[in-house]
Amino acid sequence: MLEYRVTEDHAGVRLDKYLKKTLANVPFSHLFKMIRVKKIRVNGARAKPEQPLAAGDVISVRGDQQQLLGEAPRTPPPPPKVDLSKLDVLFEDDWLLVLNKPSGMAAHTGSGITGGTVVDVVRAYLGVKAERNGFAASPAHRLDRETSGVIIVAKRRPAMVHFTDVFTRHTAKKKYLVLVKGKMQKSSGLIDLPLAEHQQTAASRERRGVNLQEARTRWEVLSQNSHAAFLACTIETGRTHQIRRHFAAIGHPVAGDAKHGDFAFNRELKARWGLKRLFLHATRLEFPHPDGGKRMVVEAPLPPELTEVLSSAALKETSK
Repeated sequence: MLEYRVTEDHAGVRLDKYLKKTLANVPFSHLFKMIRVKKIRVNGARAKPEQPLAAGDVISVRGDQQQLLGEAPRTPPPPPKVDLSKLDVLFEDDWLLVLNKPSGMAAHTGSGITGGTVVDVVRAYLGVKAERNGFAASPAHRLDRETSGVIIVAKRRPAMVHFTDVFTRHTAKKKYLVLVKGKMQKSSGLIDLPLAEHQQTAASRERRGVNLQEARTRWEVLSQNSHAAFLACTIETGRTHQIRRHFAAIGHPVAGDAKHGDFAFNRELKARWGLKRLFLHATRLEFPHPDGGKRMVVEAPLPPELTEVLSSAALKETSK
């Protein structure tokens, strides 16, 4: 029989996911069967695949140790080569790493992205410390590939559990700097406009229609001219592409937005002011620290390629 004691770093993990990682040689379907026939128990009691584990829990697994553990895992392939010069660390401790992400760097692989991600750069930077008790350092929230600025990386599983709760309940405060098309008629405002769920399946839409999610974006004019407005924005919700979709909806699309923006306006700004990327920057993030809840504030200045655009447009780089 095998026994495993759950550490603090695995607190909150589902039993089936813990077993899949720990007993990688055993087919997932067989693990479910072992749970069903009580060959796998937690603290001596009958277990359920979906139950969350707590630090100190004892998992017992009845069966042949050699068959359960199998052969030693194969040596993983070497990590992709990364350019650590792109790593701009704003804050780091034993729990988390906060980066100033450049525009063009994706957080994860996927959708044709095979390397050079935040994950790749961070794990190369941390080396052997990138993985701890079966958890590998990973971004704790979303930041679009084209958007630059503050992004948190969880270095420990309890930190990831903490930040998942923080961003789900919207208790972090995010501030963005953005350039939009046209002149704003007021000095500040609120866009309170529900947005369609970004990843809703076709089957779900057919069954219950478009699923709208509440979304609120507050904005304030920092400077503007007859062509564009430079704004500070805070979001009270965290919907995919929220700022980009909201400003497009009110007729002030974000400059350089190739998906939701005004393509003629983008071409004009590239020729007139030299804008070659999305003008959206996550400049400030306030959040509770996973160890004790102390409020943290991390800021990232506007990158040079965007300050140059403001200079060309004779717009002041004012912060409030």
